[in-house]
Amino acid sequence: MTDWQTRVDAVWDDESLSDEARIDEIERLASERGAGDAVALFERAGAYDSAGREQEAEPLYRAALEAGLDTERRTRAVIQLASTIRNLGKLDESLSLLETEYRQARPGGMRDAAAAFYALALASSDREREGLAIVLEVLAPHLPRYQRSVRGYAAELVHAPERMPTANTGEGPEPRR
Repeated sequence: MTDWQTRVDAVWDDESLSDEARIDEIERLASERGAGDAVALFERAGAYDSAGREQEAEPLYRAALEAGLDTERRTRAVIQLASTIRNLGKLDESLSLLETEYRQARPGGMRDAAAAFYALALASSDREREGLAIVLEVLAPHLPRYQRSVRGYAAELVHAPERMPTANTGEGPEPRR
């Protein structure tokens, strides 16, 4: 990690800073890099976004993505942009970005994060059952048992929306103790 990123991370970790002070500090640090620096644009976008200033964050996220980010930051920028534009009423674009990110991301941390925000966007568009199915699908691999059942229930939420899931996928009972 670079010295610059360490200083940026310290700003994010400083809970004593107000939103405006955080923006000022991130802007100061971003000025050390070129105007089109993708990482600086991303950090600036996040500062405005976390302060509730989505209108100012949106073009910065878009510029950061256009400038080119490493894989993890790109995924984070897509998730954060999609969340921001969902809050700005651009629900269809948000859903499209998040669905693509969810489908393309490798299983694990950032895919799980994309799924969480995709589920929120689905709920915002009155598609709660689909959102719940996404969350269950991502949760299933983390369960010590019932993975197949939970995946079956997730599928039923979407493919049999007229009833509550009742999948019995043949998983045996809990072992006796």
